[in-house]
Amino acid sequence: MQDDSLGFRLNYAARRISQLLALRMAPYDITTEQWSTLNRLAEQDGISQKDLARRVGKDQTNVTRILDQLERKGLAERRPNAEDRRSFLAFVTDAGLALNETVSPIEEEVIKSLVYGVSDEQLHIFSQVLRQITETAETEIKEMER
Repeated sequence: MQDDSLGFRLNYAARRISQLLALRMAPYDITTEQWSTLNRLAEQDGISQKDLARRVGKDQTNVTRILDQLERKGLAERRPNAEDRRSFLAFVTDAGLALNETVSPIEEEVIKSLVYGVSDEQLHIFSQVLRQITETAETEIKEMER
């Protein structure tokens, strides 16, 4: 039965968590997609769109679209890359940093509420298994892209 498959469960859980985060972040006029990009940018400011795309696990076209939205909201800006005139570097603005500091605890609260009652040992094992599944998928993707 599809409902019992690991792939279905992983996908469904991820979509529900994303939906819950979106509802919690909606009052701040930021989507989960925008926040994850803003959050990564706050961690490492002034990086190329290519590196940012890799860090958020999205293709460059999507990151360009997300940066367009963040720029319109005054949360990020792109500046020409002095080392490569064909590319831009992305920077978080002061308003973006402030919003990230407001929204980041929301993500932490949501995750904390979702794992309430799950033991530290179970969470550790779950995290290891997810990491292993992700690494295997990434390896297979790279092999298929050759």
